[in-house]
Formats: sequence, C-alpha cells, structure tokens
Amino acid sequence: MPQNDLTERVRALNERYRHHSATSVMHQALKDPYAGKLALVSSFGAESVVLLHMVSVLKRDTPVIFIDTELLFTETLVYQQDVAERLGLTDLRILHASQNSLWMQDPKNDLHKSDPDACCNLRKTLPLQAALHSFDGWITGRKRYQGNTRTALELFEVEEGTHRIKVNPLAHWAPEDVRTYIEENNLPRHPLVAKGYPSIGCMPCTSPVMPGENPRAGRWRDTDKTECGIHFVNGKMIRKGEHA
Repeated sequence: MPQNDLTERVRALNERYRHHSATSVMHQALKDPYAGKLALVSSFGAESVVLLHMVSVLKRDTPVIFIDTELLFTETLVYQQDVAERLGLTDLRILHASQNSLWMQDPKNDLHKSDPDACCNLRKTLPLQAALHSFDGWITGRKRYQGNTRTALELFEVEEGTHRIKVNPLAHWAPEDVRTYIEENNLPRHPLVAKGYPSIGCMPCTSPVMPGENPRAGRWRDTDKTECGIHFVNGKMIRKGEHA
C-alpha cells in the first residue's frame, strides 16, 4: 500500500476512535478493516497483563508475539507461562534470534555491553520484523506518561520504514489507570514490580528504579538509549524528521 494511503488510514483511525476508551479502541481495531490484520506484541513485562487480558476477553485467538531474547529475567519467563495459561491465550508465538546469527554476532553474549542498539537489533528487531511480515499492524502497550519519545503518542501511528500501523490503546492512560485495571480484574503482577522494577526488559540492561525517578529510568541506565529495539528500524532509532 502506498505510504500516503497508509498515512490517511492512520489519520482516519485516530479521528474515528479519538474519544473511545482503551478497551473500545482495542475491540474496534481488532475488527476494523482499516486496521487490518493485527498481532499483539507483548514483553510480558510490568504492565503487559492489561492488554493481554483485554485480548483474552475480546478476541482470545489474537496472535500474541513474545520475543525471548535469551537475556530475560527468569521471573519474566515464568510469568509469561503463568499468564498465558491463566488467560487462555490460544495463539502465543515465541520468537528467538537464530542460533547462527547469535553465534556469528554475539558469541560471548556480551554485545549489550559494547553496542546495546546492535544487541536489540539482533535479538529483538530482526526476529520481530520477520514475524510481522504477514500482518498489517501490531498492538503495543506504549503510553505517553512513559516520556522521552512517547510524549506525543497517538492511538494509531504509521510504523516508520514499513507499510504497517501500530496501535497504542493505552496511549492516554495514566499510571493509576493501569493499577486500577489490574486490581479490578484481579490480574497477577510481574514479581519484579514489587522489587522496584516498574519497567522490565533484558536482565543486563534493566535496574531497579528509585522513588521519584521516571518509570523507565532503569532501562539502559547511564546511557542515552531510551527505546526498546522493537521500536527501531534497521537497528537505529527513528526520530521525527528522519527516514529509514
């Protein structure tokens, strides 16, 4: 589809659902032809259970993509299995980087120390981009309050460098909205949340967050990196005005 047509689709979707609740945005997106065929990409992290629960209620057979970087916390892997079983997700797809790629580019499992962007590209972006070829778009859990590049986040956006859209049902939610949803639906929390991890990624690149810090301050601490590799194109961050 031409990029200008995709941009018009996203504009129309944002206009159509601008005043809808997150649950309604999710529900409508999963059946709106303008949105196309969607998958939910989930890290099974600190707040992931919200969208996973919505999907389990609205359309349980929605494809759910989980990227196992092989550098995740053990707690995340156990939580992923528990939540998927509890919610009855019927189309869970677990991705890995190819062993050949890991052997060639990160034989000592230490690429994250010298080049975290390249590590994200190898372990997250490349496997995800391959898996998304058969989809028109994907659902993310990003929110404006997470700051940095997310402060102007829309419900629907064009994924830079592709012909896909991203759906961000929780874009306008506040932290208390997340907590309330989890509590009201009696959903299990990731065990690391109680240990000071409000945002959870790979083990080597995630640290606890101190009171008063941005929730994502523990991700790639003491570097200028602010985004997960799946929101990169070809291994680099795409900022406003840049193109892949």
